[in-house]
Amino acid sequence: MKIDNINYLPRWAVLLLDTMLCTIAFWLSVLIGSGFLHYLNLSQLSMSLGLQYLIVIGVQVLAFLAFQTYTGILRYSTFIDTIKVLLANFTTGASLLFLNLFMDRFYGTHPILNTVLAIYAPMAFVLLYMLRVGIKTLSESMEHNNVSPQVMIYGTQTAGLAIAKMLRASGNNPYRPVGFIANEEEKHGYDLAGLRVRPLNESLFEWMHKRGVKHVIVSPIKMKQINPAKDLQIFIDHNIRILTTPYFTQVENAEEIDMQRIGRIDSIHIEDLLERPQIHINTENVRQVIQNKVVLVSGAAGSIGSELVRQIQQFEPQVTILLEIAESPLHDLALELHSQFPSARFIPVIADVRNRERIEQIFHEMRPDIVYHAAAYKHVPLMESFPNEAIQANVLGTKNMADMSVKYGVQRFVMISTDKAVNPTNIMGASKRIAEIYVQSLFHKLHATDPDCTKFITTRFGNVLGSNGSVIPFFRKQIASGGPLTVTHPDIIRYFMTIPEACCLVMEAGTLGNGGEIFIFDMGQPVKILDLARNMIRLAGYTPEKDIQIVFTGLRPGEKLYEELLNQKETTIPTANDKIMVARVREFEFDTVSPAIDQLIETSRLAKPFTTVRMMKQLVPEYISNNSIYEQLDPQ
Repeated sequence: MKIDNINYLPRWAVLLLDTMLCTIAFWLSVLIGSGFLHYLNLSQLSMSLGLQYLIVIGVQVLAFLAFQTYTGILRYSTFIDTIKVLLANFTTGASLLFLNLFMDRFYGTHPILNTVLAIYAPMAFVLLYMLRVGIKTLSESMEHNNVSPQVMIYGTQTAGLAIAKMLRASGNNPYRPVGFIANEEEKHGYDLAGLRVRPLNESLFEWMHKRGVKHVIVSPIKMKQINPAKDLQIFIDHNIRILTTPYFTQVENAEEIDMQRIGRIDSIHIEDLLERPQIHINTENVRQVIQNKVVLVSGAAGSIGSELVRQIQQFEPQVTILLEIAESPLHDLALELHSQFPSARFIPVIADVRNRERIEQIFHEMRPDIVYHAAAYKHVPLMESFPNEAIQANVLGTKNMADMSVKYGVQRFVMISTDKAVNPTNIMGASKRIAEIYVQSLFHKLHATDPDCTKFITTRFGNVLGSNGSVIPFFRKQIASGGPLTVTHPDIIRYFMTIPEACCLVMEAGTLGNGGEIFIFDMGQPVKILDLARNMIRLAGYTPEKDIQIVFTGLRPGEKLYEELLNQKETTIPTANDKIMVARVREFEFDTVSPAIDQLIETSRLAKPFTTVRMMKQLVPEYISNNSIYEQLDPQ
């Protein structure tokens, strides 16, 4: 019978077992004292052994009741349970010794033989301790014979030890720990918690393969000490599934583990491998800009907009206006924010940035001090099919928001742009570049006559991990359905950063800018999408090309193999934050580009895509279509 099928002993049964062991300890003490040590002369007892037994056991049971030694589950006994038993036995021995001293002083006799007492106390503790250790060991041994997969624990510090104890103590043990992995040379070959510590090298993987160990658990604390993208790749390359347990970010003492949460051991996510060290910004500067201000976020329910709203709250704005066209996502966001930030003020507003009259009404009524403009169409293949809609949303929408910001005295306007605006090869990137040109040229025209005008600031960055419609959630769905994973080209690469990281840098860039700048972010090293797909398959516990196939579908319309963060003619200027740079870009005269942009917007209303795209290429000469029907408009 499996140990899992045995019901827990009731408390009275545990108390009865302990009492029986104490009975054995008492009579063994008598036997040892009389038969082996010859310290006892049973014929000269002032009180019968039976009466002495009743006194000893009576006091012992009272001590058990006082320290509740019987309330723990024997198979999950911990150090605390051992301490309880020790205190109960110490109390019993001290009480009986005090009784002997009292009776000797006033009546000249010892009710309990001191020799029996000296042997009984440690013997009883040993038997009680052995009961708990024995049942716990038997339980673990029987559980280890089940089909629970074996797992190595990466890291030998507190969190790693706590994970090992948790796995051993759990009643519904999902994994069986068989050893630790350590980088520290001095720990190799030692045992921790009864498990061998092994070095991270090829011999380890040979041993794991022979033992059939296919899992490794990495604690979140260990994740912070290593470079996940580099240091965990070796496990992925050997088809070892990487697990983590988020619960241990909040556990400091292994004895505090909630056994009901053992199921929170999960596969590590690809985002954890791509995530870079935590970004640090000058929060005081951001606070000075945002605190007690009316902040408006367009596209508030989107991936970037919603995270911006969340991060803004730590700087105590007076009120945050959530401008969004999508009703259900805005409703969900509003409910979440009211729950997460009960003391903050939010005003959800349904509006379309393309509707100039509606936008003006909002600015007139609410008078925002700061605008974060994140509303946009972003999907490259879709916008390649609908260039007129891209102009309406990305250009007209930005123009409406910018014009109203000037008219109603907004202090700062921060526009969210994209790396696809650099040397654009698609409609989406070109439309964002035109929006950049408009806000930058507008600022320079205003600033020439009014130094206190609205500060227009643009931020460019690449793909964000986990954003709506991005490649990682898409791959995850394909893996869940058994594949195949579709990759457009074997050589395609992209830059990635996390949504919180991007929003953090957006807020600081908004405070660093004096107006007219286009800020670019340090996106780290580009990631090959094919490698990303293979790693995601391995992290899910499968083998690429064997369990799940990868299919190449060809570049989509407007897509290029790699994204650029800067035009070839552009240079950068460093800022106070080494993750943020200012791009030197070609500047345009507002009086020249504004009429051309107005004409482009009017043309986009005529539903003539080729005419619209031709005008876009005139505004942005570096816009050269790729894998698109609009290539015929480019010079040969």
